[in-house]
Amino acid sequence: MSETPDIISSCARESNSVDTIAEKSSHSKENELASLRKANIALESRNFELREQVRQLRLQNAAAESQRDQYKREIKKLRDELNDYRSPPLVLGTIESVIDETHVVVRSTTGPQFLSRVSEHLDPKDIMPGTLCAMHLQSFSIVDILPPKYDCQVSAMEVMDTPTITYDDIGGLEEQKQLLRESVELPLRSPRLFETVGIAPPKGVLMFGPPGTGKTLLAKAVAHHTKASFIHVVGSELVQKYIGEGARLVRELFQMARERSPTIIFIDEIDAIGAARGNDSYSPGDHEVSRTLMQLLAELDGFDNRGDVKIIGATNRPDILDKALLRPGRFDRIIEFPLPDEEGRKTILEIHTRKMNLRKTVSLADIAKETEGMNGSELMAVCVEAGMNAIRTRRTTISSEDFSKALAAVKAGRTGIVVQQPDAMYS
Repeated sequence: MSETPDIISSCARESNSVDTIAEKSSHSKENELASLRKANIALESRNFELREQVRQLRLQNAAAESQRDQYKREIKKLRDELNDYRSPPLVLGTIESVIDETHVVVRSTTGPQFLSRVSEHLDPKDIMPGTLCAMHLQSFSIVDILPPKYDCQVSAMEVMDTPTITYDDIGGLEEQKQLLRESVELPLRSPRLFETVGIAPPKGVLMFGPPGTGKTLLAKAVAHHTKASFIHVVGSELVQKYIGEGARLVRELFQMARERSPTIIFIDEIDAIGAARGNDSYSPGDHEVSRTLMQLLAELDGFDNRGDVKIIGATNRPDILDKALLRPGRFDRIIEFPLPDEEGRKTILEIHTRKMNLRKTVSLADIAKETEGMNGSELMAVCVEAGMNAIRTRRTTISSEDFSKALAAVKAGRTGIVVQQPDAMYS
């Protein structure tokens, strides 16, 4: 009976040891799983970092390849430019006559003529007599057609922006407006009307009259309403120092006008080149002015069809103009611009005072009566001077007294101020 408890106690000890081993094994497995999880997380983080590095490297590689391609293009461009610099220059010439589709006669700028071949890549329609071309230095074959060139002075004469002056901005001159619109505006806007009637429209219009009567303003108004290119030339600009330069400017002026048609050429102060020629001895300068006038007469005669090109001339001295310039066929209409009458002066004053802050006591009709013999420029000066009188006393309204003072000031300026001459050159 005493052996039974020993066996039971030994069995209990063995079962306890088995439980202890099982607990130890379970703890070791949990530790291994935890360490595996940590290792997995570390590997995944490292994998993500490596993928990000690979992506960044690919982006850098793509940027480097793009920059490499850009450098290759720049190198090619620089090599092409270097080859162009090393290539011989082209010779300029003018085509004089066309033999056939592949051969033309060209006069070089150095003087001699050449029978040259035409490059195959050029359009045969561009090969015309008088065209500026570029030739190879050795074979003198035509390799390019150049656009027509104009003197910088001629290019600067063109007014790029359409003038903003309208007929409503010009007081009076109703008859002059009608004549100018019939001669210039109507042929440009309704050319078929002249074809139906069976007459040729006027080629040119000459405006003459005292200074300040609105000749330039009316020319700008016509250009505004016709939407045509407007070339403003002062006659003195065509007078050049060297022989043939003035005639060349006139020729290029009309050529540019034909290419930009419809065009209005306004030659102001035309008496600078259109003075009458006499039998007296000429100076070299007078000979050059005569050459320029003859070129202008040739262009006005219309050896070449001028198309939609209208000429407007203006002068203050019609009595000194050459008779050849005044005959029909050159200036078909001669329009006089007199000093404005009383009604015209009132209209001009209304235009200039349109934006002025006048008192109710100001009577423009009375001011028009007091401005007998004044032109449009002087009437504008009266309005400006009246405004200055109001500003001088820090007022925002203009009274009749301001206009009275302005009239006195402008009339005093018209009579002229006598300046005493010094007794000696230096004092």
